[in-house]
Amino acid sequence: MPFSASAGSAVIDEGRAVLGIELGSTRIKAMLTDPIGRPLATGSHLWENRFVNRRWTYSEADIWSGLQACYADLTADAEQRHGVRPTCFRAMGVSAMMHGYLAFDRDDELLVPFRTWRNTNTEKASEELTRLFGLNVPLRWSVAHLYQAIIDGETHVPQIASLNTLAGYVHRRLTGSNVLGVGDASGMFPIDSTSMTYDAHRMAQFDRLVEERCPDLRLGELLPEVLVAGRQAGRLTAEGAALLDPSGGLASGVPLCPPEGDAGTGMVASNAISPRTGNVSVGTSIFAMIVLEDEASSVHPEIDVVATPTGQPVAMVHCNNGASEFDAWAGMFSELVAAVTSEVDRDVIFGALLRSSLEGDADAGGLLTFNYLSGEPITGVAEGRPLVIRTPGSRLTLANFVRAQLYGAFATLSLGMQVLAADQVEIDVIVAHGGLFRTEGVAQRFLAAALNTDVAVRDSAGEGGAWGIAVLACFLDGATSQGLSEFLDEAVFAGDVVSVVSPLANDVEGFRKFLDRFSTALPVERTAVATT
Repeated sequence: MPFSASAGSAVIDEGRAVLGIELGSTRIKAMLTDPIGRPLATGSHLWENRFVNRRWTYSEADIWSGLQACYADLTADAEQRHGVRPTCFRAMGVSAMMHGYLAFDRDDELLVPFRTWRNTNTEKASEELTRLFGLNVPLRWSVAHLYQAIIDGETHVPQIASLNTLAGYVHRRLTGSNVLGVGDASGMFPIDSTSMTYDAHRMAQFDRLVEERCPDLRLGELLPEVLVAGRQAGRLTAEGAALLDPSGGLASGVPLCPPEGDAGTGMVASNAISPRTGNVSVGTSIFAMIVLEDEASSVHPEIDVVATPTGQPVAMVHCNNGASEFDAWAGMFSELVAAVTSEVDRDVIFGALLRSSLEGDADAGGLLTFNYLSGEPITGVAEGRPLVIRTPGSRLTLANFVRAQLYGAFATLSLGMQVLAADQVEIDVIVAHGGLFRTEGVAQRFLAAALNTDVAVRDSAGEGGAWGIAVLACFLDGATSQGLSEFLDEAVFAGDVVSVVSPLANDVEGFRKFLDRFSTALPVERTAVATT
């Protein structure tokens, strides 16, 4: 989606622009839009998780320094594009990676370092809670992290006064309001789609389960209030404005939409929030979200049941590992180009690598890749070890290597989606989004082969979650007269260009051969984890 130039200066200067911020796994991004979501300016800041004491985490200091750097980058971009720096907004919103564990004491001090969605040490808790609830509780859900901490007898548990996700934590610091969008809340604890809040029956089950170990713990008292899209979720305080913009240029009083997770903003960014629609988001992780017509009737360890930002039930296939390994290889190839010539544009190299894969063999020439930087619950791998495997008979070419990397990024997702297909979940359209799809006709084509279904990509596919949460902030104005789906169709995506690619028979067969090798070689990946 192109940046809007006409009247952008007036929109920003008059405080009518809308701000969205998302804390992703490798990048914090900010997007400034007009009141119907047309991009005006953008900002970003690179950051990286750390593996400390065998847990994936980000430091609290990095959260705030990263947000400040991202916001400063946004205001600089706005000034460069439009000749004016924003000082106030019509509305704003915060999104971040879903799930994980942020536990605070009564003074709102963090009790243990932030435990991200990437951690897989909660297997025992996940299994017990899944049996108790009759609903799959993934390893990364907040309640799984809490229960694992209880099982392990961690000393901080009796001091817990509140729990939150990353988006909810940032929102609370900016506004003073302890609230969470229903989509993000559904990654903390199961949601009742009738009451649009935490499932009271399962909440009581949890409290009884931990009563002997933690007699004073009441989970409902620890979790944020749940809000659906369109509800105002507080206003930016003077302290929050100073926290985001230490220069003092940002005014307080801006209304905020409910904070959401990256899954919810991905659904909004791809306009896939209605039943029988679905989207695939590719970033550090890769996940598919399929909006259900009714509550799920089967329990599968590969499938989460979460919610759209309006509370509609969603079947989620979440893979911990997405495009990060391909990004790493692209970075190495960039270094090679830099050694030959000083003129290096990483985006050009990235696009050239992707396009080269179109010349590869349908099965990637017999090459095999595992993109597992971290553990992968869907395939039962506790930790990650990225691997490239070739036999004497395989064909090692650049085209086959890149195609194998892309196939490897989609392989685990394909295994999870096969479970949904066996349950006869019906899908009218799959919409893909994320930076990988900015290079036209490559990742989209191979994803179609991996899922053996049509895949659509909108011209806004590269905008991502910061734009999605900005659109949800725009909806604060529209919610009084229309639903979110209508707002997206009639205001945001009206006239949007959509490219649809159908799977090619040769690609489907080639990916099937790759996936067979991938599944057969999973013991090799597990051995690498056990021995290195």
